[in-house]
Amino acid sequence: MVILVMSLESSDTQSPSTSRDWSYPSPASSRDWFFPSPLGIHHSRTLPNRRSFAAKPRAPRRTPSSASSYSYSPSPSSFQPPPRYPRYAGTRRRFEFDPRTADDRHGASRAASVDKCDVVSAEKREAVSLPRKAHAAFGGRQLKVRWQMAFSVAILVTTFSCLLHKNFSLHKQVIDLQDHISKINVRLRACNLVDSVNIIDFTQPEADHLPNKSLKVSSLIISLTILSIPFIFFKYVDYVSKSRRLSDNITEELSLNKQLAYRVDVFLSVNPYAKPLALLVATLLLICLGGLALFGVTDDNFVDCLWLSWTYVADSGGHTSSEGLGPRLVSVSISFGGMLVFAMMLGLVSDAISEKFDSLRKGRSEVVEQNHTLILGWSDKLGSLLNQLAIANESLGGGIIVVMAERDKEEMELDIAKMEFDFRGTSVICRGGSPLILADLKKVSVSKARAIIVLAEDGNADQSDARALRTVLSLTGVKEGLRGHIVVELSDLDNEVLVKLVGGDLVETVVAHDVIGRLMIQCARQPGLAQIWEDILGFENCEFYIKRWPQLDGMHFEDVLISFPDAIPCGVKAASYGGKIILNPDDSYVLQEGDEVLVIAEDDDSYSPSTLPMVTEAPLMHIARPARKPQKILLCGWRRDIDDMIVVLDAFLAPGSELWMFNDVPEKEREKKLIDGGLDINRLVNISIVNREGNAVIRRHLESLPLESFHSILILADESVEDLAIKADSRSLATLLLIRDIQAKRLPYKEARVSQGLRGIAQGSWIGEMQQASDISVIISEILDPRTKNLLSMSKISDYVLSNELVSMALAMVAEDRQINDVLEELFAEEGNEMHIRQADLYLRDGEELSFYEILLRARQRREIVIGYRQTKAEKAVINPPCKNEKRRWSLKDVFIVIAEKE
Repeated sequence: MVILVMSLESSDTQSPSTSRDWSYPSPASSRDWFFPSPLGIHHSRTLPNRRSFAAKPRAPRRTPSSASSYSYSPSPSSFQPPPRYPRYAGTRRRFEFDPRTADDRHGASRAASVDKCDVVSAEKREAVSLPRKAHAAFGGRQLKVRWQMAFSVAILVTTFSCLLHKNFSLHKQVIDLQDHISKINVRLRACNLVDSVNIIDFTQPEADHLPNKSLKVSSLIISLTILSIPFIFFKYVDYVSKSRRLSDNITEELSLNKQLAYRVDVFLSVNPYAKPLALLVATLLLICLGGLALFGVTDDNFVDCLWLSWTYVADSGGHTSSEGLGPRLVSVSISFGGMLVFAMMLGLVSDAISEKFDSLRKGRSEVVEQNHTLILGWSDKLGSLLNQLAIANESLGGGIIVVMAERDKEEMELDIAKMEFDFRGTSVICRGGSPLILADLKKVSVSKARAIIVLAEDGNADQSDARALRTVLSLTGVKEGLRGHIVVELSDLDNEVLVKLVGGDLVETVVAHDVIGRLMIQCARQPGLAQIWEDILGFENCEFYIKRWPQLDGMHFEDVLISFPDAIPCGVKAASYGGKIILNPDDSYVLQEGDEVLVIAEDDDSYSPSTLPMVTEAPLMHIARPARKPQKILLCGWRRDIDDMIVVLDAFLAPGSELWMFNDVPEKEREKKLIDGGLDINRLVNISIVNREGNAVIRRHLESLPLESFHSILILADESVEDLAIKADSRSLATLLLIRDIQAKRLPYKEARVSQGLRGIAQGSWIGEMQQASDISVIISEILDPRTKNLLSMSKISDYVLSNELVSMALAMVAEDRQINDVLEELFAEEGNEMHIRQADLYLRDGEELSFYEILLRARQRREIVIGYRQTKAEKAVINPPCKNEKRRWSLKDVFIVIAEKE
């Protein structure tokens, strides 16, 4: 121990010139040799020739036993030849320098060089004389060999540079350790602790902690090899593809690299998690390769290197603390790869967020709702339908309506916002999709909807009904089943049977054209009935409701009529008849267990039965029902279901009635179209058809008709323009104004003066003349656009039927309660009960004071149910009036709205 300390002290006193141990290999002229340095590090130094060695003294070689002791003898006699190292055993030789034979040797060398030049020249000439064919044959092979050699040289140069850098790094560490040991020795001497410190034991752990050099070199080689594998693979694939094309002479075959690119493309397209998976693999590979490279250029263990690699990947500025050329190169490379990885990650996250927002914006997300109303399709009736459903849901605090159509979600929401309806707490959710695709139906929770409404498309009736039929097939194919019923709007009555056959008990159909046609006929016979139907079909006023009341079991229907102060009973749903709805039953009908009562009320929770009121028994009114008189009706325009309207008119009108048909369809084609529609003109009993050809918007064509002699004029939305609501309404409005103007011009002057005096209309007013003409005949216009309704309401020159709005009301009512569809079908049918407007003289005398209950009981003598009234000066009728037991004075000019059997 003392010897080692003394040797360390002597090493501190040595001059820098003596801190190197020079060993001399065999002399040679101007060659580079490697010399061993302390701790086995070799230094390269250029040696002079032998003569210079003889003139200078040689420093003695440092013994391996002492790392810090040096010996030096300046005397020339002490020169000893350097020991022979096994490493340089094959290269060292002893040269005897003889000046006398130098010239001879120089001459011999010149002769040898001359002979060698001759041989080389001969070889060059022989090489030049080789055939060019052989050189071309080996050209490709030489190119491949050169490429492989260049690649191998690049790998070797890279490996050698890393090893060289590692060598310098280790040498620097040794110098730092030596300086550290020197400082410690100085402190030990100052503390007189030299004898108690074992320097060998102190330095030994440092030597033990030095990393394994071979393991670190292996890690560098492995990392470089892994990095070079993709380049070698792509070059190999390209080489194989070219060799296949050249060997097979097939130019149309796809190359191997294109096939691999296609496979990768398919994998990324089919697998939804392909991109995140590829990014994860790239990140892990970068961390592992970076850890291996750091392990090769630093002294840390492999686990710490992996953690360092991850920090470089996650933070591009984490490599600033690296020291040394090798660690900095590796850390910068890892940080650059980390920037690429995080750039791809940000791109994936950004794409995922954008795609999610796009799916939400375009309505691709799933609707998670229950007991909602689902509307499939888009048409002009949607606005009125949404408004009616919102009014129906108001008593429940609002509801959920889901609309799915083959349109963009943003466009649908914008169109709905333009309607400016008060949805009264109801939320409208729009989704884009096709009702023919089960996946889209599941997206809107079709199996959990309480009602599904299928709207008819605008356009061809047959195509619209065919699409509705396919939609019903898709709905019946839902595996989970349907909780609610399906309401289908059809355009043609002939397709109703097929849709009901496919849908079965789940389907309720509303044929829009048939409903409007029948309403027009009823309103033509009874002016003012259109407003009554608007009040009953819509949810704004009173509508039909069916509910069971056990406390009414065993009561006669006559007593049930006056049991509801806030509702008017109209029929019974008889359990004994399989749930059939009996409208306007006999007074003797007794309610049984399970029977439900059909009423007209303001809301489903606004009425309930009470105790029977005291009502004076009404005296019998012996007034005969007036006989039906023949009528003269004009149809302007042509509808595709005009044959069905003719059949209904023949059932409603009295014998001897005339039906004039005025349109631009040639008379020869009319009969053919009617026969194709299933109408046999010879079987008509009550009416006779008169055909006139002309255009309803040309005045001279209309003037050829006896317009002042018709009891009712029906202006139809012509088949040629019914798909365009605004154009059809413009045509109908023009026809209406022309007819009213012609009628006003044909009125006698006296009759016009009397009418003006009664109405208080200013003389010469064109609208006043048209109002006078409206007393002669009733004009029913089929209006498709709700905006046209306001114009006709202000002018008061026509009774009207708002086609789309009434159909929407009917659809909403059937969607809320499918049983109401049976009630509407009976009220619109040729047989059974219908809505009537009766004069007051059938139920009371002039100036008589009666309560509504007393009038209700008097109407029961005629087997009728009074549901409302309209007084003389009132503009609208009152349906389900309040205070039914309160008496009031009536006038004979008042009218009552009743439900009675068809006359």
